[in-house]
Amino acid sequence: MPLKLDGSCRCGKIRFTADSHAPIPFMRCYCSICRKTAGGGGYAINLHADKRTLKIEGKTAVFHAELDDGQGRCRVSTSERHFCAACGSALWVFSPEYPELFHPFASAVDSELPKTPSLVHMMLSSKATWVEPEIGPDDQCFDEYPDNALEDWHRAHDLWID
Repeated sequence: MPLKLDGSCRCGKIRFTADSHAPIPFMRCYCSICRKTAGGGGYAINLHADKRTLKIEGKTAVFHAELDDGQGRCRVSTSERHFCAACGSALWVFSPEYPELFHPFASAVDSELPKTPSLVHMMLSSKATWVEPEIGPDDQCFDEYPDNALEDWHRAHDLWID
């Protein structure tokens, strides 16, 4: 049975629930978008949840980040970063390319989350110079995206919840 996630913003105007088969906060994203919109330690932690089970009290605001193509041009990301317009709390990311999923920020989840046996550090090439990643002996590090998706990591560590 999946783990039920309960979450909210800081001021309480938005509350949400959803089911997650992969609720372990193991991946730290150091990209500038996550860091600037949701990262307290210079990174953000996203979870994996079933969009079909998402129930929301309140209305979220949505931000679409601009992505630099490295050649002086930008395009608007299709990903939706949901947040509370009243207090600014980052709540989750939704990508229409994966309509069955959404990714709550671990920082917005009020439920107890399982502890992770190791971490994955991604987008390290984008980390701020002041950030000193705490890399454990079993952690994996990636300059860009990791080799495995959230579901793959949970299954490989026998942590997928049916």
